[in-house]
Amino acid sequence: MYNKKKILALIAAAFVASLPAPAEDENWKKAPDGAGEITGNEMVNVLWREPTDIRSRNLFYGPGGEKHQPHTTYTFEKEDLDGTNPKFVVRDENGVKWKVKLGVEAKPETVASRLVWAVGYFTNEDYFLPELRVEGMPAHLERRGASKFIQPDGSMRNVRLKRYLKDEKKTGTWQWRHDPFRDTREYNGLRVMMAVINNWDLKDANNSIYEEKRSGGQEGDEQVYMVSDLGASFGSWGLELTHGKSKGNLGEYTRHKFIKKIGPEFVDFETPHRPSLLFLLNPHEYFMRVHMEWIGHHIPRLDAKWIGQLLAQLSPAQIQDAFRAAGYTPAEIEGFSAAVESRIAELNKL
Repeated sequence: MYNKKKILALIAAAFVASLPAPAEDENWKKAPDGAGEITGNEMVNVLWREPTDIRSRNLFYGPGGEKHQPHTTYTFEKEDLDGTNPKFVVRDENGVKWKVKLGVEAKPETVASRLVWAVGYFTNEDYFLPELRVEGMPAHLERRGASKFIQPDGSMRNVRLKRYLKDEKKTGTWQWRHDPFRDTREYNGLRVMMAVINNWDLKDANNSIYEEKRSGGQEGDEQVYMVSDLGASFGSWGLELTHGKSKGNLGEYTRHKFIKKIGPEFVDFETPHRPSLLFLLNPHEYFMRVHMEWIGHHIPRLDAKWIGQLLAQLSPAQIQDAFRAAGYTPAEIEGFSAAVESRIAELNKL
């Protein structure tokens, strides 16, 4: 009797899983024009800033440029237990604070930050180092499995360093369903960019709001909205049983379709894609992923083509530089870059 009930429950769960993901909330009221704008010295919300120099942007060094690249000596400060990858905070010889990320996300996140920044969105100043040595490393980190990445002398390989900016302060997170930019071209363009790079891990917790000094010497502060965790990119279109397939995997990135459906006015992308039914063994995880699918669906074709036109201004050499900055092999650089160029071409055909 127990087994029969269990089987019926699994059948019911599979039926629910086969249903389409929830669509966008049509009753959600779009913010009025001008929402998030400022007058005087009050706060402004910013998601995107027009990149007037796309063709000359340096995608090897990224948003931080050559001037902000990491130096030589680092000292351990504290471990960061957020997320799933080993992370900790260090300071360099100049007192600059950095967050070190180890594991499979280090390379793809470095590339993703450069491509997203290239078309006007805000990203962290990320750099990749093939080798790093940190002084004062504890013998063991709290996160399970973290110590396997670190040698007894504090050295480690294939790391991403995120620079903390002097006047930057994280004030919170933002939600894909509810933010000041909903239904704008720039908001939809960001959704498209997540599909271009196959960033499937679009939890709201991976979005950050930073308070910064206004650019251009203007008085007052601004709130910068960004996708601050881009590590689940350039692999499969969704969660897989192994991180090696779902993040930074050339075979998976090129194997999966980019565009799912093209209609007269709207386009659906494959990323983020629901995981396989095997993940029903963890219902919370499975249905959380199902409820993200809408982010890649029902995007105006004009907005998708707009971001494609911005991306098309990048040269093949610039795209290759982004992957070269992350330490990929020449064959991987060629393969990833060709795939990105193909996706840009698809956007421009819409």
